[in-house]
Amino acid sequence: MNLNFSEEEISFQNEVREFLKKELSQELVRAAKQTSAVFTEKEVAMEWQSKLAKKGWLVPSWPEEYGGTDWNETQKYIFSSECARAGAPNLIPMGLAMIGPLLLGKGSKEQKDYYIPRIINGDDYWCQGYSEPGAGSDLASLQCKAVRRGDQYIINGTKIWTTHAHLANKIFCLVRTDSSGKKQEGITFLMLDMHQPGVKVEPILTMAEDHDFNQVVFTDAIAEVKDRIGEENEGWAVAKYLLEFERSGGIGGSKSLSDIEFIKRLVNKISLIHENKDFVSTYLSKINELEIRAQAIQYTSLRILSSLSSGDSPGPESSMMKTLVTDLEQEISELTLEVIGYYGIPFQDTSYGSNEKAIGDEDFRPIAGKYQNLRATSIYGGSNEIQRNIMAKAVLGL
Repeated sequence: MNLNFSEEEISFQNEVREFLKKELSQELVRAAKQTSAVFTEKEVAMEWQSKLAKKGWLVPSWPEEYGGTDWNETQKYIFSSECARAGAPNLIPMGLAMIGPLLLGKGSKEQKDYYIPRIINGDDYWCQGYSEPGAGSDLASLQCKAVRRGDQYIINGTKIWTTHAHLANKIFCLVRTDSSGKKQEGITFLMLDMHQPGVKVEPILTMAEDHDFNQVVFTDAIAEVKDRIGEENEGWAVAKYLLEFERSGGIGGSKSLSDIEFIKRLVNKISLIHENKDFVSTYLSKINELEIRAQAIQYTSLRILSSLSSGDSPGPESSMMKTLVTDLEQEISELTLEVIGYYGIPFQDTSYGSNEKAIGDEDFRPIAGKYQNLRATSIYGGSNEIQRNIMAKAVLGL
């Protein structure tokens, strides 16, 4: 296997670096670095999304007619790696990595033609209505009810842990339209407007005091039948298709490798400040182990991307990537917190635009909050225990 880039690929890499040098402002890099939340703050993510959309590089894996780039897998890898290395903000995935790919794969032509441009230009900002107070990992137990009346569905019920619902103008939901058969059989997939009288959003703050999550209450909320994806009562298959994209992510490992480089710089900085050469050797083996795992994940995700380029869905590999990446993210955050020691104890404001002075080095600011928020990664999107059951069934036949 030849792991060296060709001359054409090196030229593309240089093109990406030049673009990042020109368009990725230091303010955006600082904002991305400072955030401790699960998602980048909306203003930051949308500014970066706008720059990528203008360049035509926002959705590399999509078909060209809907904004894709026709890049090969190596180019996608280069672009993702260079963005991570440069410290670019993470893009918000609900539109670009979830409902967008779902519409491209399962939506009608009318739905694609209307919604896809609005996702790219930021007119629609989406949230995901899956989990409920009594239906988390056992998602098929959901009870949020939708009753069809003519060309509309009337929705009543509750969704919870709805990320960025307080910022979104659109939501895609799983709702109960039939309770007579198996619980997976009576579910329908709907898209609806958040800015209507029947939708109430109640905030849920994390222990890091970030406002990512919400509870959403529907009281006679309305969804149009034309905004249903798939047939009525067949939303479970649609939801599973979408979850494969949610769990597979982009090119896994690139962000982790960037985070590991941050640990290296942090260790060297602290070692110099305290004139303690042994400080580096204390963490060297732990850092090397994490780096090897991140590289292995990166190569595995490239293989998955190769199958996606031929029109396949990620399949059970998405569950594998979800568990590998989230476990690694948590371990990286644990080691980073360990490195800064007692500077991880006080609360630090990481909100965008905050003028509050950091306690200790500015690099210490987001570490504790990020550690706290990343405790949820092995739960949301389907807990890692559930993912292992999926892999056992789909791959091993257990």
